[in-house]
Amino acid sequence: MDSSELEDLTQHINDKISGVMKILHLRTLAKDPDKRNMLKKISQDLLSINNLLNQFEAQVNQQKEILKSLKELEKLVEEDVKQAKHLKENIPPHMPRKGPVQSSAAVLKTSQGPESNKELELSKKPSKHKDCIREMLFITTAEFENIPAYMKGRFTYDQINNVIQDINKAVVCKYKILKQSLKSMNNATRKLYQRFKDEECKETKGKPKKPTR
Repeated sequence: MDSSELEDLTQHINDKISGVMKILHLRTLAKDPDKRNMLKKISQDLLSINNLLNQFEAQVNQQKEILKSLKELEKLVEEDVKQAKHLKENIPPHMPRKGPVQSSAAVLKTSQGPESNKELELSKKPSKHKDCIREMLFITTAEFENIPAYMKGRFTYDQINNVIQDINKAVVCKYKILKQSLKSMNNATRKLYQRFKDEECKETKGKPKKPTR
């Protein structure tokens, strides 16, 4: 046994002796009725303090869990705010706006005089201009809701309107080329023009303005 182990053993024995001496001293004090009552009171106070510490520890742990949940909730709210802000800044132009539906005729009737109403009636008449390119109308939410369920699940409202928008762009681009003057066309545009003309048939032929040479 080396010196360090001997010192540890000696310290352990001394601690045990000190503990026994304290117990003997307390037994001597317990024989006195006054001191015995005081020791009982101290013991009860220690038990009460221990219970209070346990309750305090439980409350601290509970508050830690609440704080953790609040931090997680804060992150979720921040993500929702970012998404809402993004949606607000990127609303598609064809998306219906929330609010009372009011026709343009009613708006003009209330805001302007009878002369404007006459102009409105004229604007309702179909245009007879030869250069007018008709485009597909975007579907409304009411029309989308009337789609059968087995078909509705394949496409979303936005996807359908995006396809309509792409088709309209292609149609406008096609008929703009067909209405151009041949002299103003480059080689690529002339090829597209000729391809469009070759693809026309009785059922698909439109009524574009004939190009001038």
